[in-house]
Amino acid sequence: MSKVKIAIVGVGNCASALVQGIHYYRDTNENNAVGLMHWNIGGYRPFDIEVVAAFDVDKRKVGQDVSKAVFSPPNCTQLFYPELPHSGVTVQMGKVLDGISRHMLDYKDDYTFVPSEAPELEKEEIIDVLRSSGADVLLNYLPSGSEEAARFYAGCALEAGIAFINNIPVFIASDPQWAARFAEKNIPIIGDDIKSQMGATIIHRALAELFSKRGVRLDRTYQLNTGGNTDFLNMTNHGRLATKRISKTEAVQSAAAKRLADRDIHIGPSDYVPWQKDNKICFLRMEGQIFGNVPINLEMRLSVEDSPNSAGIAIDAIRCCKLALDREEGGVLEGPSAYFSKHPPRQYPDHQAYQMTEDFIKGHKHADNGICST
Repeated sequence: MSKVKIAIVGVGNCASALVQGIHYYRDTNENNAVGLMHWNIGGYRPFDIEVVAAFDVDKRKVGQDVSKAVFSPPNCTQLFYPELPHSGVTVQMGKVLDGISRHMLDYKDDYTFVPSEAPELEKEEIIDVLRSSGADVLLNYLPSGSEEAARFYAGCALEAGIAFINNIPVFIASDPQWAARFAEKNIPIIGDDIKSQMGATIIHRALAELFSKRGVRLDRTYQLNTGGNTDFLNMTNHGRLATKRISKTEAVQSAAAKRLADRDIHIGPSDYVPWQKDNKICFLRMEGQIFGNVPINLEMRLSVEDSPNSAGIAIDAIRCCKLALDREEGGVLEGPSAYFSKHPPRQYPDHQAYQMTEDFIKGHKHADNGICST
């Protein structure tokens, strides 16, 4: 079986967890592998993924081998496979655009960005790197709010003829015009805004659906999140949060029996706590009415390493894109997008999105699976 060759834009905590995981699962086998939804997707195992190109804009990463860059500041995720072998792939200077929020330059600790002074690569140069590397899939791990930069790299993927996974809350797969561009070129895309393996959004959705199925009226809810990685620091600039709030809120609204008024639902990042590093803490509250209009209140606290939680999804999304390439299927992969992303082109209940993804992997086609019509 050939390798799944990936390129990464944004060599941050999520990329670190993914790269560590690729090597971690090489040292295990299907019978004792923990933390995977699928060991085998279309013949591709987790360790069949190979990083062949990477882009960043931090001077502590640009020019470094990927095996070292993923552990360079401001990365602060848990090290569960710290002895990575030399990859032979050097992180190249990307295009900044709006990929760095200006307020982050005011912080002077190891958890902030230090812009590289290397000259930025132009679009044609990035496309040449993607083509010459043989990459099958480009993963977007830019900071939230990188609207211009995310679209820039999506365009690079289109021109290079490789699949695109949009892990951030910039609407590309869920934008009909962008979706149509990928469909026209028969290039797969999954997005937008990656769900975590067992994160705040997927749990909130499951509880909202449970309220509905058990006849409980949901009156109001909130989800408050704190963390200490660069993404949480980036999101203290509320101007970069518009699509993030929409993405997370719509993910929960779509699972509720009845849409809540805007004043009765609040979901989104709340604050940056530096000492938490990559640990994310979610505080979730749901208020409603059970039998006889008697009130019920539910409160939950979740603590989880944010980036490995993301990598547990990305490792499947990558292999689904490669499977689509092998089958010469393009456009938005609707089932995987609905299951892996918070803001897909079309929301489905999680059990249905799960089944659509399983059907996609097995090669079964039906009206609600495969390629999104745009």
